[in-house]
Amino acid sequence: MLSKNEQKKIRLLGEKKYRSKLGLFVAEGLKIVRELVEEGYIFESIFSSKPIGFAPYKLIDKASLKKVSYLTNPDSILAIFKIPKALNDIETDKFSLALDSLSDPGNLGTIIRLSDWFGIKNIYCSHNTVDCYNPKVVQSSMGSIARVNCQYLDLATFLSKCNSTIYGANLNGLSHYDCSYDQKGILVLGNESHGISSHVNDQIDQFITIMSKADESSAESLNVASACAIMLGEIFRPQSLFKS
Repeated sequence: MLSKNEQKKIRLLGEKKYRSKLGLFVAEGLKIVRELVEEGYIFESIFSSKPIGFAPYKLIDKASLKKVSYLTNPDSILAIFKIPKALNDIETDKFSLALDSLSDPGNLGTIIRLSDWFGIKNIYCSHNTVDCYNPKVVQSSMGSIARVNCQYLDLATFLSKCNSTIYGANLNGLSHYDCSYDQKGILVLGNESHGISSHVNDQIDQFITIMSKADESSAESLNVASACAIMLGEIFRPQSLFKS
């Protein structure tokens, strides 16, 4: 059974201010918890309704887990991890992503997972982008949060100092099929409703558009995570990987 203090702490960690204050975050699900442990994340507590063999844990019943879970259908395990010390490594010699004012946790988690799939190690986020240790972000990243570094910074200032080519996802840009990407480039994705903010827009070297089949489509736009997947699939297509 979970103590009242344990229950309270888990609930508080749903809010960013308490995650920042305590330096902790919640992860759920066997795959995610195991990957975080294997990647060297330090855990404070692991609670499980089933035996596990990869780390010490406290056995609790399913009813107790359901009370504190952030999932509609809780898995058998929930853990509290320490937020690792922020890495301030700015790597501009490899292709990276930049996120401007993303607000949906599911989108950020999916983009982190996509970055892991395509070997992108750094995502540069504006300060008002959703926290990467939000429980929904951690969950939708499916463990990829352990291998992708999200840095929060003044995005416009950061981009203004980069020597990389800055690409921006936009509805009125060059077709992404016709773009020859720089291997040191940075792709900027904007807010789900408002796109890239004006002060970040000023730093874009090339706007990129995913072309629709206009005569058969009435959709106004794509979900930002879907757009990210399509663009990265083209950027990392082996036969056309980067200009020299």
